[in-house]
Amino acid sequence: MTIATKENQFSTSSPKQGELEKVMVELDYLKKQSERLDLINRLHGRMAGVLSLSGMIEAYSVWLMPLVAHELIGYNNSQRNKRHLFCSGHGPYRRKAIAFAEQLIAEKATFDGSYTEKDGRFAYKWIFETSDDSGILLILKEGYELSPEELDLINHSLEILGECLRRGLEYEDLFERASSDSLTGLSNRRVFEDRIVGMMDSARRYNNPLSMISMDLDRFKDINDKLGHQRGDEVLQAVAGVLKRAVRSTDLLVRMGGDEFLLVLDNTDLQSGRILAERLCVAINELNIWADEKTQLGVSIGMSELQPGESLKQWMERTDDILYHAKANGRSRVAVE
Repeated sequence: MTIATKENQFSTSSPKQGELEKVMVELDYLKKQSERLDLINRLHGRMAGVLSLSGMIEAYSVWLMPLVAHELIGYNNSQRNKRHLFCSGHGPYRRKAIAFAEQLIAEKATFDGSYTEKDGRFAYKWIFETSDDSGILLILKEGYELSPEELDLINHSLEILGECLRRGLEYEDLFERASSDSLTGLSNRRVFEDRIVGMMDSARRYNNPLSMISMDLDRFKDINDKLGHQRGDEVLQAVAGVLKRAVRSTDLLVRMGGDEFLLVLDNTDLQSGRILAERLCVAINELNIWADEKTQLGVSIGMSELQPGESLKQWMERTDDILYHAKANGRSRVAVE
């Protein structure tokens, strides 16, 4: 008869305990893999049917928000002049996050991993195409830094997002050829109709101000009549250049037809928008374009802010009425509701 010592008991039970631990580790791994697969499938479902780059960035941010607390996700493609910034913050936090993102893009930051700003924000950047510096910029909540698990999840998800963005670029190339004004290169009325309702819905959802600037050139008909249509086309191109340089990537600038332009300012109230409108008046005056010694090109501007419950038609009619007052009160001026 043999007597089992404590050492024998330990040695005989240890292999079984080791096997159990191994099984538990494998089950935990399979559980995590299944959870990740479910998350990735949800991302596939959310991205399906989204065609525009801006829509893809917003859809990705909405998917990621419950998993990684962030303030902004941006896409930038320097070579193709594509930039889309989607920020979930409000007020000063939103402005700071957007300013931080634009600063990093302007500096052409090529960091890998984290980039820390003095207020404690962390930014991460992933490059898709090194030839044109195309990539995703992620700005986290203040004081928040990605864990290795979160980095791993994002790396996997960006494979899907990257492929979607390539599809989005192809779509936008086709769309722009069909929706750009051939003379000025600005967006046309079709783009306005496609985007404005979404901008209004987003402003209401996040309780952000949305302002509309309606612009009509003063004395443009005199220039066309006295200097010819070719000179008139050159004037419209010059004006479009002034407007494009003044607006942000998140704004909507459209040539509505003839010498009428429309600018919708994202997350901008009347006070801030008026400052920009006054600058546009001055900038167009400084083009120093004259039909004759007494007739100078200018711009009249009407501006209003979207009101609760207001339809697009009501908003546009109200803005047009305000523009009429600018014209009636001396032209080359800004009228605000």
